[in-house]
This record gives sequence, C-alpha cells and structure tokens, in this order.
Amino acid sequence: MRVSSFFSRASRALHGYPASSKLLLLCALSGGGLVAYSESKSDLSTHSVGPNQKETYKKRVVVLGTGWAATSFLKDLDISSYDVQVVSPRNYFAFTPLLPSVTCGTVEARSIVEPIRNIIRKRNGEIQFWEAECVKIDAANKKVQCLSNIDNNLVGNKEFLLEYDYLVIAIGAQVNTFNTPGVMEYCHFLKEIEDAQKIRGSVMDCFETAVLPGLSEEERRKNLSFVIVGGGPTGVEFAAELHDFIQEDLVKLYPSVKDLVKITVVQSGDHILNMFDDRISSFAEQKFQRDGIEVLTGCRVVSVSDKAITMKVKSKGEVSLVPYGMVVWSTGVSTRPVLKDFMEQIGQTKRRVLATDEWLRVKGCDNVYALGDCATIDQRKIMEDISTIFAAADKDNSGTLTINEFQDVIEDVLVRYPQVDIYLKSKHLRGVKDLLKDTEGNERMEVDIEGFQSVLSLVDSQMKSLPATAQVAAQQGTYLSRCFNRMETSKDNPEGPRRFRGSGRHLFRPFRYKHFGQFAPLGGEQAAAELPGDWVSVGQSTQWLWYSVYASKQVSWRTRILVISDWTRRFIFGRDSSRI
Repeated sequence: MRVSSFFSRASRALHGYPASSKLLLLCALSGGGLVAYSESKSDLSTHSVGPNQKETYKKRVVVLGTGWAATSFLKDLDISSYDVQVVSPRNYFAFTPLLPSVTCGTVEARSIVEPIRNIIRKRNGEIQFWEAECVKIDAANKKVQCLSNIDNNLVGNKEFLLEYDYLVIAIGAQVNTFNTPGVMEYCHFLKEIEDAQKIRGSVMDCFETAVLPGLSEEERRKNLSFVIVGGGPTGVEFAAELHDFIQEDLVKLYPSVKDLVKITVVQSGDHILNMFDDRISSFAEQKFQRDGIEVLTGCRVVSVSDKAITMKVKSKGEVSLVPYGMVVWSTGVSTRPVLKDFMEQIGQTKRRVLATDEWLRVKGCDNVYALGDCATIDQRKIMEDISTIFAAADKDNSGTLTINEFQDVIEDVLVRYPQVDIYLKSKHLRGVKDLLKDTEGNERMEVDIEGFQSVLSLVDSQMKSLPATAQVAAQQGTYLSRCFNRMETSKDNPEGPRRFRGSGRHLFRPFRYKHFGQFAPLGGEQAAAELPGDWVSVGQSTQWLWYSVYASKQVSWRTRILVISDWTRRFIFGRDSSRI
C-alpha cells in the first residue's frame, strides 16, 4: 500500500472531525522521554451543534510508547484539558534497569512489568490505548501512520492513521551493531523483556548441551564459554548476574562441568564502566579478576560467526578468535528506522540522533518534540549570543561592563545557558567577581567586549550529551507533563529566561537534568555507587542501598511487592533453573 493513498483514505475516515481540529501527539516508545511545549497559539476545535451553541473538543494528545518517558508523562499529565491516546507495540511498562536480573531468574519477567492499562485507568478521565507501532511520520501533513504488530488471523484493518497538533517523540533506540558482520545473526541483545527471556533459555541450553554424553572436553568448554561484548553498565551487570547464577546455583546442578565455565567481557575502551568514576571502574575490574571473570580491554570485535568471535587488539594490531557458546552484545544504541526517515524529512540527515533545542523541541520542526534515548539536546552556545548579552548588560553604552552591570544579567544568563552554571561549579567559582578575574587572579572592575568573550570562551566546552538512561527519560517525561499542564495558563505570563535576541521572556525554563547518582551491581552482594557530591560507595552496604532504591522506584505497589518477593525467594531457595 502506498503511503500517500493510505493517508488519503485514512483522512477521509476521520471526516467527522473538522478541518480546524488540532491533535497533540506525544511519541514515547520504550526507553525514554522528552519534554516540550510550543509558543504558537492554536484555538480549540469546535463544530456547530445548534444555531446558538458550539461543542468544544479537547486537544488530542497521542502518546506513542509505554517506556520511561511516556509513563512519567502520563502519570503527571492533567488530562482534563486533553484527549489522550497511547500507541505502543508493547502493552506494558518495563522496569528496564532490572533486565539483567531477569536473564538469570533473580527476578521474574512479570515482576518488573506493569500493564499500561493499569496505569492509565487510574487517571481522572479517559486515556485510550492502541497496541501498534508508528511506522511513518508525515511531518508536512501532521500525521502518523501506525501498524498493529499482532501477528495472527484476526479480522480487521491493522493499519490506521492519526493526526496531531504537536508530536512528541520518545520512541527509545535500538541496539547499535556498528554494522559488524554476524552480530544480528548470532548475538543476543538485552534491550527488551523478550531479550532477557531468550538469554535465560540460552544459558540453560549451554549447560544442558555441555553435559550430554559423547562430547569432548574442548566441546564442553566451548559450550560453556559466555562472551559479553561491551563493558558498560548493562554488560557488567549481566556478567555479574551470570557469575552469581553459575556459582550459587548451577554448579550444584551440573557438578561435572563446573570447572569448564568461562565468562569473558570484551571492551573496546581502556576500562570497563568508563562512564563511572575511576575508583568504581578500578574496583569493578579487581572484583571481576577475583571472581575469575576475564576482562579484555582495548579489543574491538570485527566479526561474529556461528563458532567464534573475531576481535582485534588495538595496541598490538593482532587478530584473535574467541570460541563461544553464547554471546551477548551490549555496545550502545542507534536510531530507529522510523526516526531516520523522519530526520530526512526535516533536514537532519547528517546527524546520528534527533536534535532538539533546550526545550526539547525538534530542530527544524516547530510542532514536534522528542525525549529520551531517541534524541539529544543541542543546547544553544553562549558564544553565539555573546554580543547581544554584552549589549544588554552595558546599559550606559560605555563599551565596558562593570561588575554591577554583569551582576544585573547573570541570573538570566545562568537560566538561559545552563553550561555557565556548570562551568562556575567545575572551576569552584563563587560568582561574577571570580569569573572576571584575570589570568593572574587579580580582580578586574570592568571588561570590554574582547575581555568578556575571553572570560566566557571556555563555558561552552562544558556542554555534554545526556546519557541514554531511564533516569534522564523519566525526568524529561515529568518536565513535559508540567509544561503541558501550564501551557494554556502561562502564555500571557511566561516564566522562562530572558530573550537576549529580542524582547520578553521564553514561555518555560529550559529542561535541566538533575543527576541523582548511578549504581553498578557487581555480584556477590557487592555493588558500587556514584552519588551526588562526588561520593563513591562500594561494598555490601551499597548493594542493600541498591535494593532499597530499585524497590522504591517501581511503578506500582504490585511490582514493588513482586520484586521484593523474588529477591526473598532467591535468598531462601536460590534461582530457578527450569526452562519455563
């Protein structure tokens, strides 16, 4: 079916809605979320129902996805002003940080998922849900094409079309294979619940096959060789979970092959967990060494066959083969095909990921927003506006700025350009006086435009992309709901930062991510944590902190009780090794 003819027929099917009707669409699939708003004003859609009466329709919000961003958005959104529709290929929310625990039966898959209908039915008003996938975004006509992913012989049209006023995309990301030959055919991934369940079955397959009669010791070793490609949090957590599963449970059930098991982590960088503090990275490597988990750093996988992975040692240029029984690929994320097509439409073909401004509005498309793993915030650089900032601060037009003149605009600068605040904290600067000191540390009473540019020249270097984590997506979803809750009432009273290019203020403050820390479970009731304030914690007490935080962050009391029950069951009875 051609897309154009599909849109045409679907548009006729929606003839009951007036042409002036607007639709607010929020795309948020699996793993991420983003906040957005629009400064353009649109009237509510109406159609006449009588000579002196008009019926008013709510603006429509279509949420594509049930991941962290979408769920956070739906939980906090005031739907009294909106007609909300949710579209996602999965009818549940999954607590993805516990996926490594599902692979080895530490927790069960159903314990970390909450049906999306349980979440949306708790809202005042009605939120509709459709189990389908967005396969095409028509930015020019403000429409999206959706296709049901239910593969059966049930009757009915599985394709449908939705119109929107605003589109907020948070469809997550897919695994990045870097076009490495053989990865798609022979490797397991760990992005979805289904991935964790497949890994669990494969682990048991490796052990059951290894104990069959007639196999040589070399064949048994190959079957029990587990390779994890990628030394990030997901890969390290899975390696730790697998080690505990084998040492605490499987060696008792398969004693004849307990000495043949080997776990290998392959990392292209110099260290595993290189996004953590160096102390945590070092602790993790030492812990794995004690546990017998081999860590190969500085190695890049160049291909994967059905029998072995081929990798190249960067420092030596040597190529070696590593036989395996199972490979888990965990090396980052890439853009989904539907977004690649959309990026071509709006002129972002040269980017690897969808770009938004600091209000999470997609660049080049005013009515579309994006959150979470599928997008990155392209924060405006202060050096682009340095002349206008200087002019705004130089009220007496003297050509120089005094400390007092700069002090008058610094608050607006800190809000509009968050990198300034980050720069001040990184340099342990307390304010404008410290910022305006010369290279020798002497306080300057005033600066000209060249000196002003020199002072702020390094500020933009503090800008970094946000990590693709559940924490970021959840915060973006919450921010988005607050923007939508205040969108109509705040148009006449904007609270955002000052417009240095023009007059007035922006409608909302930019999104600011607040980092609450991150955990790295390392097995054996040992964990590492990087917490705010440059505080690093490792050991058994950190593992119990991890338990408490992850239990408290569950989306419902049902999943919270189930997860705690699974942890308790594992302590008492061990992990279940059955194939079910």
